[in-house]
Amino acid sequence: MSQLVDRFNRVHDYLRISVTDRCNLRCVYCMPPEGVQFMDHHQLLTYEQIEEVVRVGASLGIRKIRLTGGEPLVRRDLEVLVEKLSRIEGIKDIALTTNAMFLAQKAEVLKKAGLTRVNVSLDSLRHDRFKEITRGGDLKKVLDGIDAAYRVGFSPIKINTVLMKGFNDDEIGDFLRMTIDQPVQVRFIEYMPIGHADETWKSGYLSLELVKEKAKELGFELEESGEVFGNGPSENFRIKGAKGSIGFIHPISDHFCANCNRLRLTSDGYIKPCLYWQEELNVKPYLGDEEGLKQLYYKALNMKPENHEMAKTLNNEELSHIPTQRRMSQIGG
Repeated sequence: MSQLVDRFNRVHDYLRISVTDRCNLRCVYCMPPEGVQFMDHHQLLTYEQIEEVVRVGASLGIRKIRLTGGEPLVRRDLEVLVEKLSRIEGIKDIALTTNAMFLAQKAEVLKKAGLTRVNVSLDSLRHDRFKEITRGGDLKKVLDGIDAAYRVGFSPIKINTVLMKGFNDDEIGDFLRMTIDQPVQVRFIEYMPIGHADETWKSGYLSLELVKEKAKELGFELEESGEVFGNGPSENFRIKGAKGSIGFIHPISDHFCANCNRLRLTSDGYIKPCLYWQEELNVKPYLGDEEGLKQLYYKALNMKPENHEMAKTLNNEELSHIPTQRRMSQIGG
């Protein structure tokens, strides 16, 4: 069986695909207050082009796909792409990361098309604060979307919570309690400097050790949890007796680069070997050329560095590569 193995002997079987840079929210850690310049629709890869890139990747060992954005559900008829990808030999898992604003309307059709799992980005459980963080979002729509995902049978359902000092760090207890009665995994994620390694990021960054300290303060006994399907780099725990679980994704305080198994495809058609660095490879000149696309995958692997050095950014240390200037919404969350 073919495998994509890089210089550091890491096997890559996972491709994260951004289908659009557009979003119906304007989260403070993802976009600047003035917003970003969205791409014209003709700049985006078509569903047929994405299918071609994935088909070649599958022949080389790609087995897992995650669809991201921007907000992927603002891309029209996303279920058409899901169905195309689900038919590719070798693809075993197709997941979606969404803000869930449209999930209640789309959950059933996505499930029927072949979507396997759903991750929901949710950074506050308070209606007023959620609206502030997202610059206008409606928390009720998100919660309705999560309910719809349960109803149609998505499992596991994960909640992605970016922890930010002064924004939502006082809600850690609420998110921990969410896992007690619901079979959901809340994954706390450290705030990353993607496209904006500035003082605003540094002042908002928190180590996830704070979550463990808060759990202890609240009297919650954390025990190691079994592996949650598709959980990637998350360190997993469970409050003793809880139905759900807790995940820690700490790319800065304890990076997981040694086990990285992913490549990224941006909505405008660039393969990124690493989320943080600026290096990327344009797939468009090789569409219709299977061998050319294969060589592009191999080139991406050869370019991939050993780690992303985000901790050095936090500590103002010299970096070995140039960080990307793209925002997270322009790369794919």
